[in-house]
Amino acid sequence: MDIRRVTAFEAVEAAGHLFDATPRREATTRFLADEGHHLLIAYVDGTPAGMVTGVEMTHPDKGTEMFLYELGVDERFRGRGVARALVLALARLARERGLYGLWTATGRDNAPALATYAGAGGDPEPDQVIYSWTFDGPSH
Repeated sequence: MDIRRVTAFEAVEAAGHLFDATPRREATTRFLADEGHHLLIAYVDGTPAGMVTGVEMTHPDKGTEMFLYELGVDERFRGRGVARALVLALARLARERGLYGLWTATGRDNAPALATYAGAGGDPEPDQVIYSWTFDGPSH
């Protein structure tokens, strides 16, 4: 397995099946242009097998940490350690960039994600609740 940080839309487009929806050129270009946004793709025999995105977040009294935004693995490659390798690669990138930590959120019923994050050394936060707001219209 070869894990690469992707910086061109064409590489994202070629791995489009790993995302929830087809990557949009404008959003992808904007994401990749930000040095605090990271997209790693795992290749198995040259085929895009999985991806992870991370976003650096800075707070005045805490410093900068990495948010694991999304993780996806092609069904054909699940159960082979691709997801774990991607999480570990993102954690390594965060350490190399001097960030103080890495975090993510997932559903309590998402057994594969829970196993992946625990297998990569993550610890669940007790008693955490996630709130979200969804707005109508296109996102820029």
